[in-house]
Amino acid sequence: MKTEKIARPTHAMAALATALTLSGCAFAPPAKPPASPSPQHYAVAPTPAQSATADGVAQRFSLGERPVPDWWRLYQCDTLDSWVEEGLHNNPSLTATRHTLEAAHQLLRAQVGQNMLPSLDGGAQASRQRALGFPQIGPPTNLYDVYAGQLQLSYTFDLFGATRHGIEQTAAQVDQQSYEFDAARRALAANIVTAAINAASLSEQLDASERLSVLAHQQADIAERGYRLGAVSHDDLLLAQQQAATFDASLPALRAEALRARHALAVLMGRTPDQAPSNLTLAQWHLPADVPVSVPSELLQQRPDVLAAEASVHAASAQVGVATANLFPHLSLSASLGSAAFNRAMLFTGAGSVWSAGASLTQPIFHGGALIAQRKAAIANYNAAIAQYQQTVLNAFQNVADTLTALDQDALALQSAQLAATSAEQSFKDVDVRYRLGAVSYPTTVLSEQQLQNARLGEIRASAARLADTAALFQAMGVPPSAVLAANRQEHPTK
Repeated sequence: MKTEKIARPTHAMAALATALTLSGCAFAPPAKPPASPSPQHYAVAPTPAQSATADGVAQRFSLGERPVPDWWRLYQCDTLDSWVEEGLHNNPSLTATRHTLEAAHQLLRAQVGQNMLPSLDGGAQASRQRALGFPQIGPPTNLYDVYAGQLQLSYTFDLFGATRHGIEQTAAQVDQQSYEFDAARRALAANIVTAAINAASLSEQLDASERLSVLAHQQADIAERGYRLGAVSHDDLLLAQQQAATFDASLPALRAEALRARHALAVLMGRTPDQAPSNLTLAQWHLPADVPVSVPSELLQQRPDVLAAEASVHAASAQVGVATANLFPHLSLSASLGSAAFNRAMLFTGAGSVWSAGASLTQPIFHGGALIAQRKAAIANYNAAIAQYQQTVLNAFQNVADTLTALDQDALALQSAQLAATSAEQSFKDVDVRYRLGAVSYPTTVLSEQQLQNARLGEIRASAARLADTAALFQAMGVPPSAVLAANRQEHPTK
């Protein structure tokens, strides 16, 4: 076996290789995106200190406070807490995201082990061969056995940082998936809370609507009796019957919507729709009085979507480094040591020892412009990642601004709705007392109760909107960075 002896590199060559490796740092653009805007406040108007008082609660917006990781517990509903925990453990989509993230971690480990360390492989071979003999000398063919065993060692020097940047890119992509997993986990919790609020609201709206339908039919019956007695015109009778039919027509769609809300909640929890839990009542929810609102400069370090976009910029930067390093030489070393013989008894004797050592240096010269185009494409992707990061930042600010505005207005809407419901309830009680005393007719009582049920519908919707928008604001605030790191360590303790 032909072998080649390689001289040891001189100190000058080693210094040059070190300098070239360090120079690879300049091959990639900045891994950090440019500085983001830092507005003084989120919305057009400054964040108020607290909302209007509604249902006995004036929510305080604590500016500068850290967000709450398990914010759904602030609703003080044990049933809701158990639903969220069940969903976080059993939701198949979240489970798939968790396993995908674990696969990304393992692939990163594989890439580090394969590219940063030498590779050593062992091989063995046994064969029987038939070859032609020399003319006029010996038999025309020769039969012989070949036995060989060897270890093969190879290593590629990362002179210009192609390997390092490749690993850096993969690590950034793992970070991106980690933040996306955290975002998916928090979104699932928010969706469960919102679905539970929606289901409770629709259930109570359905009860009020069914009562309105009953009252409408009572009005139609009264009108029919009045028509028979000549006290009510035919047009008034038709109008009463039309109103009753209109209420009846609205009920099937509302029932279907209420059932869809329960089905959606069950699927979010990892259950089949037939195992949907019973609805909560809005009275079982306790609106959080203190809502932390981070300052805009800190929000970007707490939102998983912003952190994922930042990791995407890091990955795109590393990709530029890989594409740039591919334009420069690649140096690889390989060596093998083993034994070969035509007889098994001679396989591991000194006479059968074989070895080889070699080096290869490859400098790209002409690839039809492919390498240059790949680098330009990587730069374009990097610029796109920066633009996407900037858009994500703006969307984050808008998300917080919208939820703050909605929550402030929700309190005013609920305040008015409760005032209307309280007035309608008191009016109905007064009319009912007067009816029992014979001072008013029964149709007046029915009309008063209809006004009460309509007012309750407005109160139910306003109360549910305030609960849901509070959850949206908690979700918009993100999570403290320490909580993200703790969650990652829990999911991947060997990272």
